[in-house]
Amino acid sequence: MEAPTTLPRKTREIRNHHLDSSIWNHFRFRPTDVVVASYPKSGTTWAQQIVGQLLTAGAEFPINKVSHWVDYRAAQQNRLAVLEAQKHRRILKSHLPFDTLVYSPAAKYIYIARDGRDVVWSFHHIHINYGQAHFRMLNDPPGLVGPPMGPADPNITEYFRRWMNEDGYPLWSFWDHVKSWWNVRDIPNVLLLHFDHLKRDLEGEMRRVGDFLGCDIPPDRWPSIVEHCTFEYMKRNAEKVAPLGAAFMQGGRGAFINKGVNGRWRDVLTDEDIARYESLAREKLGDECAEWLAGR
Repeated sequence: MEAPTTLPRKTREIRNHHLDSSIWNHFRFRPTDVVVASYPKSGTTWAQQIVGQLLTAGAEFPINKVSHWVDYRAAQQNRLAVLEAQKHRRILKSHLPFDTLVYSPAAKYIYIARDGRDVVWSFHHIHINYGQAHFRMLNDPPGLVGPPMGPADPNITEYFRRWMNEDGYPLWSFWDHVKSWWNVRDIPNVLLLHFDHLKRDLEGEMRRVGDFLGCDIPPDRWPSIVEHCTFEYMKRNAEKVAPLGAAFMQGGRGAFINKGVNGRWRDVLTDEDIARYESLAREKLGDECAEWLAGR
């Protein structure tokens, strides 16, 4: 696949209980900006932590107070001003499909993906722990587009089937999201990561990210940097890592950083469920992208 000869352009807006892509229309990019994007529960917080550690050579600091979710619809007041006031190299979080972002040829874009079945299992844990304050934050403010978000079905199998039937329920299209980033994987300032690859070779993948970002890491700093990006470290330091909004969850931020475990669906879903998911992945994404998304 050849890199595009013209710069990508934003083609649409997406707005719902979580997202408002229009904020990017007013955002002023800097050449050093790093955008960390994903479909929710694909490893966004992990990727933010990795980028933060690489840019600071392993400094211990609260990434959740530095890296902001730009397109989060709730509490958008003053967000652009807060980002404009940041003097360091900015790490910008997004949950948008690529074609709903404003593209900067100077910024760096890192997209992390995960098998959709693992995404559902991870998001179900978050959704079922949403407190009433969180629902009010999502559903009550002015500007809500589309239906409000309700509580999660406690039956994970039925939750997964509805996610397949309604393409990403209760969020937004999963296949569209992954495909939009897969289509731009050959643009030089876009890097695709996979959750499974980070699990298998954390340091190797982190070195790939470091090279992409142009980081010059002293060799003696690598052990600390890698340690600060393990799930064990992030779980112990959830108050510095988990999104600030996770404080509204039952169990607080500690509940947000869960297990980082894949494959929990294997002992729950039927053979028919698994076959249908895999058929949908190939239909919506094509064989090559479906294989990559499966972590192979």
